[in-house]
Order: sequence, then C-alpha cells, then structure tokens
Amino acid sequence: MDMNQYLSMFIDESNDHLQSLNESMMGLEANPEDISIVQVIFRSAHTLKGMAATMGFEDLASLTHQMENVLDLVRNNKLRMQDFIFDTLFKSLDALESMVQDITAGGEGKADVTAIVTALQAIVRGEIPAAGGAASAPAAAQSSAELQITLDEFQYSVLEQSLQEGHQVLYIDVAIRKDCQLKAVRAYMVFDLLERSGEVVKSFPSVQDIEQEKFDHSFSLYYITQKGADEMKSMIMNVSEIDTVTAVALDQESLAQMALEAAATAEAPAPEQEAQAAPAASVPAAPAGREENAAKAAPSRTGGAPSRTIRVDIERLDVLMNLFSELLIDRVRLEQLASEVQNSDLTETVEHMGRVSGDLQNIVMKLRMVPVDTVFNRFPRMVRDLAKSLDKKIDLIITGAETELDRTVIDEIGDPLVHLLRNAVDHGVESVQDRTASGKPETGTVNLRAFHSGNHVFIEIEDDGAGIKPQKILQSAIKKGIITQEQAAGYSDDEAIQLLFAPGFSTAEVISDVSGRGVGLDVVKSKITSLGGNVVVYSTPGKGTNFSVQLPLTLSIIAAMLVKIGSEKYAIPLSSIVETGIVKKTQIRTIHGTRMIEFRNSHIPLLSLSKFYSIPDFDESTEEETEIVVVRKGERMAALAVQDFIGQNEIVIKNLGKYLPEVQGISGATILGDGQVALIIDPNAFIK
Repeated sequence: MDMNQYLSMFIDESNDHLQSLNESMMGLEANPEDISIVQVIFRSAHTLKGMAATMGFEDLASLTHQMENVLDLVRNNKLRMQDFIFDTLFKSLDALESMVQDITAGGEGKADVTAIVTALQAIVRGEIPAAGGAASAPAAAQSSAELQITLDEFQYSVLEQSLQEGHQVLYIDVAIRKDCQLKAVRAYMVFDLLERSGEVVKSFPSVQDIEQEKFDHSFSLYYITQKGADEMKSMIMNVSEIDTVTAVALDQESLAQMALEAAATAEAPAPEQEAQAAPAASVPAAPAGREENAAKAAPSRTGGAPSRTIRVDIERLDVLMNLFSELLIDRVRLEQLASEVQNSDLTETVEHMGRVSGDLQNIVMKLRMVPVDTVFNRFPRMVRDLAKSLDKKIDLIITGAETELDRTVIDEIGDPLVHLLRNAVDHGVESVQDRTASGKPETGTVNLRAFHSGNHVFIEIEDDGAGIKPQKILQSAIKKGIITQEQAAGYSDDEAIQLLFAPGFSTAEVISDVSGRGVGLDVVKSKITSLGGNVVVYSTPGKGTNFSVQLPLTLSIIAAMLVKIGSEKYAIPLSSIVETGIVKKTQIRTIHGTRMIEFRNSHIPLLSLSKFYSIPDFDESTEEETEIVVVRKGERMAALAVQDFIGQNEIVIKNLGKYLPEVQGISGATILGDGQVALIIDPNAFIK
C-alpha cells in the first residue's frame, strides 16, 4: 500500500472521528454530568491524535493532545463542564476540521490555533471565566508526593485477577538521571524492556505526557509479570541514564490499600487508553496484553463478530454502474432479437437473463444508496451555533435519517438543505421575547424529516415560528423591483409565497452573517430543479412554515415512457407523467394565443414537441386525433403532443457531455436496445 492510500484512509477515518466528536459533544452539552459520554469523546480524540502523529501532522496531534488534557480532568471528576469549556472544545473541533480539509486539499494541515490552545491550557490551570462552577486544581499540578497512581475499577480487577492466577503484580517507580537530554527516549527503552516480560496496566504520568516529555524525571506504573521484583529492578537499571528503580511486589491486601483512593471515585467500566500510542520513535508502545484486556472490556467496539463492511472508492461504484448500464442496453437488444427469432430456447434463456440482471440491478442500485444521515449529521452542530449567534433557543428534531438516496443526489443536496435550515432558524423561529409574548414556549422547534413516497424521497424542514405573511413578501418584492405595484395586486397568497424563490429576494431587514444578502432560496430552487426535484412551501401565519423538497431516488436508471415523434424517439420519465390519452382536434381551444385542452375540470396547455424540437416529418395540428402525455410539475400540469407510444422501459441516463451546449427541455440521453439514441425530455422545462 502506498502513502496516498494511507493518506486516503487517514482522511476518511479522521472525518468519521470528527463527526463522532461533534455528535458526542452535542450529547454531552445536553447531559453535562454524563461521564460515559466524556469517555467516548476522550477515546475518539486519543485515536485521532495517534493517527495524526503517525502521519506526521504535528499541529493536528498537538491540538488534540491539549483537548485530551481538558477531557482527562472532566472524566476523572476534577473539572465540571460549563459553557466556556463547551465553546472552546467546539472551536477546537472546528480547527481540527479545517486542518483535515487542508490535508484533503493537498496541504500539510497547519493552522494558527494559538488562541484555542491558550484557552485550553487556561482551563487545565483552572483559569475559567466566571460563568459556571470553579475548576478544580489541574492534574499537572500534582506534587511528587501524589505520584502514586490511582486505578479505575477495570484496572483494579485486572490486577486482582492476575494475582489470583499466580502472576506477579509489581509497583515500579523509575527515576531518570537529571542530566539526561532525551528523557522520552529513555522512558521508551524502559517500556520496551517491560513489555517483553509482561504487561503495563497503567502509568503515571500518562504515556501521552511521557512522549511529549511532559514529566519531571520519574514515572511510576503497575506491572504484571512472571518475574520477581529484584529481577525486574536489575533489568531496568541496565538501561542507560537510569538513576534509581524501586520495584515492590504487591499482594491482595497491599493492592487494595494502594487502590483505596481510586475505589471511591472510579466511574468508568471501560479501560483508559493511556498505554496506547502511535508508532513513533519516542513513544512507549502498548503491550499486546492491554489490547486483549481492552477487547474484553469493550466487546461492543472490538469483540464479537468481525466487521462486515468495507470502504469502496466511489469511482469503482461509478465504473460498476457504467458497466451495468451497458449490460442493460444489451439485455433490451437481446429481448428484441429473441422476439423476432421466435426460438423457445433462446426466449427462455433471455427471460432468465432478464430476471438475473433485474436482481443485479437492484443490488447495484443499493450499493449506490446512502442514508441521508450522512448529510443530516452535520446539521445539529450548525443549528446549535446559529441559535447561539442569534440568541435564540431552538431544538432540532431529526426523523427518518436512515432514509436512503442515490449518492449522486446526496452529493448535491447538502447546500440547499443548509440554506433552508438557516432560513428556518433566522426567519422562521422568533426571538425568545417574541415567542413569550405570543404565548409560545421559549424554545422553538425545527423538524427535519425524510421519508420515501413512491419513486421519490421527501425532505421536509418545518418550524413552529411566525409563518410567512404574503403581504410582507409582496411589499419587499415591490421595494426590490422584482414586481410592480400593479402586478402585486393580482397575486394570490400562494403566488406571493413563490416570490421567496425569486433571485435577489430577501425579507431580512438587517444584513448579517446569516441572511439578508438575497442569496439562498433562489439557489435552493435551481439546484433542486436541476436534480429533477421540486420544492413546495406551506405556511400558516403565527403557526409555522414547511419547506417540502421532493427528490428522485436515483439519477442513474429510471423508468420512462418511450414515445415516437416523426423519425425521432424520446423518453419521458414516468415519475413526471400523470396519465396518457388521446384528444380530438375539436377538443382543442386557443386561449390568449395558447392551445388548451380540458383536463379534470380545468384547462391545461397543449404543447407541441414536434414544433419545439423542429421535427420536420410530423405535425399534430394536421391530425384529427392527437396522442398526449400529461406531465406534472408540483401542482401545475401540461399536455405534451406525441405521435405514438412505444412503451415503458427502464433506461440508463447518459449526460450529453461537456462538448454539447445545454439543450432546453432535454435532461440527457439513453441508448435503446436497437442501438438508437433517444433524448430524455425534462418535463419541468415545459411548465413555468
């Protein structure tokens, strides 16, 4: 494996850990007394630090180490979480994310985090602004008289069990000579020697501090071995520049006496990760025995069945999809040939191939499906920060995060949802004072929902805020020159609300970092439309607003109706078709220059595809009867005139490529079974 592959793995896993840290920090902020969450955060931060150190990203490793120092005090009940600590840790996570992004872009992951490090170090020293409880004295301030190591319940049980099984449990204190220039290297040599003959259960200072040379000239540890105390003392003294060694063999009684202090405050059933270290030259390596014990203590993380998931490069999935699309085209061609030849054996084989390729298609499609959680998981942190900056109280409730979408849609939908959520937090939910005055709870609610419906996925962002006032929208639109006073007079409430998506529109009275620059909802509309989706707004003044986004499940393979117009063939996505039918020439009316037909007690426009695409060998205006396809875009419909229906089929979407200009009304092309190319019609382009 080359270094690029290691780097790719580092970036993927770092992003996973950062997301986990953000989620866990949000959970801890909601339950600041839950030490188990702190343990999860500490382990994740420690793993990230080790990975960064291994890859040589020192700034990233150093900042994570400073975070560890704070978290270590919290998990050992020496520091209580409060707003300043939460804010500083969140800023640290933001800095780590920017470093990883820099590494992803080919940089070295360097950043100026002096202010954050200074704040973290101040927290460790107990210098916290007066907003919460006073900080306890930092662990780093322990005097040499307090050098005795405290054990948690897990570590104590490991030592106790080792004694019962006949092993030696030693308490070892090692002092390095004062004139030693490379303390960490000597410490590493001692740890390396120890792990050959036994297992280090816990050391003080921690391995992280030892590797950073953040210790005086001595360290202590609990050690399990088969060798005697004198023999181990002699072996350690043979290491260069070791001043003194004390090794004491413990029995059940003396072990219990030394661990008495820890027994009163032990809180974590999971083992501390302090003897795990990155494989760098100055780092004491963790003995294999520790890993075995960790596995016993945390079966949910390392025990049980092996992982049944693997990471697959996205490009490989794209290649797989392209190969399958070629197979699908050949399958359709074979079906056509078999129907012409009328050979029973060939027909049976082709039918079997059709069933197998259908199953294969389902699997290939599922491989490309990704839970929307991959997009949703960054929103709680964003809403939390946004609410704080606006001095609002907001609960974000996420449901349906397991709903799956095609990766190509997932990649594109993130930014539109960010705009909609920011809009809900800023424009939708009122301030605490306004909510109190209107009899609402101080804390506003924003619901983010995802669910399947047919061949579509719906994502809804709903707030319980003030709702949308159509008259205010019209006034703002007139002021910005989007519409005239005369036009506004003829607007219904629904039409007024649609002005939210007009370019440059904003109702914000003050421009801020959040909103007011007139960029947002128009971008949302165009992006979702380009994905073959639609966005609808529902609002009740005083009650709240709902933005409903409709998206196709996939952009790669779709069910379509194939139609013929003259010598050309076209495909119309079934998801846009309401129904097909035939209209007589006498049923067509011309209203204000537009041909219209009656459809379900209303009139809809009849559009000529042959004229739109300049097809010379067909003109439906000369026909007594015209076949039509009724298509829908949101609540609006139109009828498209065609010559003949070929039938329904599953087609593979191919884009037109960068060499062809964007063709109005065409979303792509597909290759048919007979080798012909059929253009795929975009019904949204025909309905304004």
